[in-house]
Amino acid sequence: MVEKTITLTGTSANSIEDAVNLAVSRAAVTIDSLRQAKVVDIGATITNGAVSHWRVKVQISFAVQDRLHE
Repeated sequence: MVEKTITLTGTSANSIEDAVNLAVSRAAVTIDSLRQAKVVDIGATITNGAVSHWRVKVQISFAVQDRLHE
């Protein structure tokens, strides 16, 4: 099996977990066979002295279809 990895950034005003879920669910709309997600960076936007948005960079891997053996 061969896997490909892409990097997406999810954002959420609620939580880091919501930001990760957003990135993964968006990838699932157009990519089959999602296999793993790895959080590689977490950041936040601060407004008036408080976190207003979380930004999470996520590497998502998925299986590449093997068309050689179809």
